[in-house]
Amino acid sequence: MSIIEAKDVVTSFGKNVIHDGVNFQIQQGEIFGLLGGSGSGKTTLLREMILLQKVTAGQMFVLDKDVSQISNDEAQELRQKWGVLFQFGALFTSLTILENVAIALKEYTNIPDWLIEESALMKLSMVGLPPKVATMFPSELSGGMKKRAGLARALALDPKLLFLDEPTSGLDPQSARAFDELILTLRETLGITVVMVTHDKDTINNVLDRFVILGNKKVMFDGNMDLLKLTTDPILQKFLN
Repeated sequence: MSIIEAKDVVTSFGKNVIHDGVNFQIQQGEIFGLLGGSGSGKTTLLREMILLQKVTAGQMFVLDKDVSQISNDEAQELRQKWGVLFQFGALFTSLTILENVAIALKEYTNIPDWLIEESALMKLSMVGLPPKVATMFPSELSGGMKKRAGLARALALDPKLLFLDEPTSGLDPQSARAFDELILTLRETLGITVVMVTHDKDTINNVLDRFVILGNKKVMFDGNMDLLKLTTDPILQKFLN
C-alpha cells in the first residue's frame, strides 16, 4: 500500500527550477532513500513531505492527504503521525535529553508528567541510550549519541512514518554502521516506514529497500541496488561507481 506519493511535483524558487515533474511512490513498511547529487533537491523533497515547504505545482500525498492542499487543522493532526530526525539532531541545547524527548508528549498529549517521563525513558532505551543520558545536555553527548537522542525524540509519539535527513553524516564508520543496524531493528520491531536522504554507500547497500536517484530535475532511477547494477546509463553508472 502506498503511504507517500509524489505526482508531477514541480519545485521552483523564482526562476530556479529544482524539480520538474517528479513522480514516485513509497510503500508501507519500506526503508526508502532519496539519492542524488548536490543540488538535485533531495532535502527539498523531504521538506515538502513534512510540510516545511510547499510544492510549486503537482501533488504530494502523505498518509492519503494531499499536503499541497491541506488545512491548518489537518496539518497539525498529520504532524503527529510522523517523526523527523534532522541532519545534526536539532536538539534544544538548553534542555536535558529527557526534556528534549518529552517535548512532543507535553505538546500533543494530556498524559500525566510521570507517564511522560516513563515514556521518554523507554524511547531512549529503544534507541540504545542508557538511563543516565536522560539528565545530560546535548553538549555532553558524542555525535552518535546526539543522533540517537534525536531519533528517540522523533519516535516519541509512536509515529507511522520516520523521516531521516543524512542520518549517518558526521559519524565515524563504526557509529554509522551501528545507526544503520538500529534503523533496521526499529523497522522490524515497530513496522515503521522510513524515508531518508543519504549519500552513505554502506547505508544505500545494506539498509535501503528501494530508492530514487534525482537528476536533471526528475527521477532518473527508481528501484534497488540489484536493478541499478544492470543499468547501461552512463550517468547512473557513474553514480554506482
